[in-house]
Amino acid sequence: MNRNNGFTLVELLIVIAIIGILFAIGIPSYKQYVNKGRRATTQTYMMEVANRQNQYLLDARNYAVGANALTTLGLTVPTDVSTYYTITIDPAAPATPPAFTITATPVVGQAQASDGVLTLDNLGAKTRGGQPGW
Repeated sequence: MNRNNGFTLVELLIVIAIIGILFAIGIPSYKQYVNKGRRATTQTYMMEVANRQNQYLLDARNYAVGANALTTLGLTVPTDVSTYYTITIDPAAPATPPAFTITATPVVGQAQASDGVLTLDNLGAKTRGGQPGW
C-alpha cells in the first residue's frame, strides 16, 4: 500500500476561498477604523486650537482669525492632519462680539473625503457633515 501525505487541490482551494472571504470582511472594517483614528486626531487638534484661542482672547481681547490665525497662535498643522484635512479659522476679520469657527474640510481625493466637514466654534458647538456632534 502506497499512501501519499499532503493536501489535495480541492482542500487548498477551499482554504484560499476562506482566506479571501476573511479579507473581504476585514479590509473595509480596518479602513473604517483608520478613518476614525484620523478624524479623532483632527478633532484633538481642533480642541487644541480652541484652547489657544481662549488664551489669546485673554491677552488680545479678541480671537485670532483669518488666514494667519494659526501662525498668530503659534501653531502648525501636524502632517497627519494636513494630509487629510484643510484647517481654517473664520471669520476673516475680528468680529464684535469676538467669535471664531474652526473648520476642518476633508481634502478631495483622500480617504477622509466622505467624512464631512468638521466644525468647532467659540461656544463649543461641534458639527460633522452638518449634523450636531462629532
